[in-house]
Amino acid sequence: MNVPMRNLHSRKCLITGAASGIGRATARAAARAAAREGALLFLTDVNGAGLEAAVREIRVGGGQVAMHRALDISSYEAVRDFAQAIHAGHGSLDVLMNIAGISVWGTVEDLRHDQWRRAVEINLMGPIHVMECFLPAMIRAGRGGHLVNVSSAAGLFGLPWHAAYSASKFGLRGVSEVLRFDLRRHRIGVSLVCPGGVDTGLVDTVEIQGIDPRNPRVVALKQRFRRHAVSPDRAAQAILRGIERKRYLVFTSPDIRLGHWLQCLCAPLYQLIMRGLNDRFQALRTVTPPQGGG
Repeated sequence: MNVPMRNLHSRKCLITGAASGIGRATARAAARAAAREGALLFLTDVNGAGLEAAVREIRVGGGQVAMHRALDISSYEAVRDFAQAIHAGHGSLDVLMNIAGISVWGTVEDLRHDQWRRAVEINLMGPIHVMECFLPAMIRAGRGGHLVNVSSAAGLFGLPWHAAYSASKFGLRGVSEVLRFDLRRHRIGVSLVCPGGVDTGLVDTVEIQGIDPRNPRVVALKQRFRRHAVSPDRAAQAILRGIERKRYLVFTSPDIRLGHWLQCLCAPLYQLIMRGLNDRFQALRTVTPPQGGG
């Protein structure tokens, strides 16, 4: 059983990935709660200019940003230094929201080593760095709190071409599954967020190794995705609602909840759907001639 805190009243909240997408929307939503409930925000993102803009927006709206810093969460040293600065000036935190991430797709024969590594370093090791640097102080403080880890539908399902991305997101799901029980005795709740389609900048910046992004079928696929995707603001509301309602698994749209139910209770149908989806993706792949030889 999860025992998370119920709201952000007088809480100190860290949000990663706060410059754009779900992270920025969650920072805005948390800021509105902060204005009402006296919470303090601590924000970070690798995009310094975007982070500054987000901080200005939040402060104009009445939110309280106590500290912010542009950093790469894949760097343990950068996260550690930020944690030390926060703890020195403000003490331990109460809420950690790991939202920052990247998206990389491709078949195993097309993906480059650096793409595998970046997906794992940012999407998995980044949140681990945050947990490693902030959770022990939360535990010692004895006030309870909450941990939010944003995984993905790709952390639940075997989606086509998502091997590198799913390696990181399934990993984060595994960490969260352990911590939901390990942290219960410390009154720290855990929410694992599994978004489906969310219309963020990642739709345009996602790396899809092995296909031509100008392919009309790829363009049409992205347009179809956008028509069915939820807004970042809706995803942010689902995250905050998950904290308030003691939820471990948080879905941002009903299709992912249904898919998870189908996966658990009707495995043959789930497998049939995944195979069909894989065939559709394979039709988009750009066939390239073999390299090498003399």
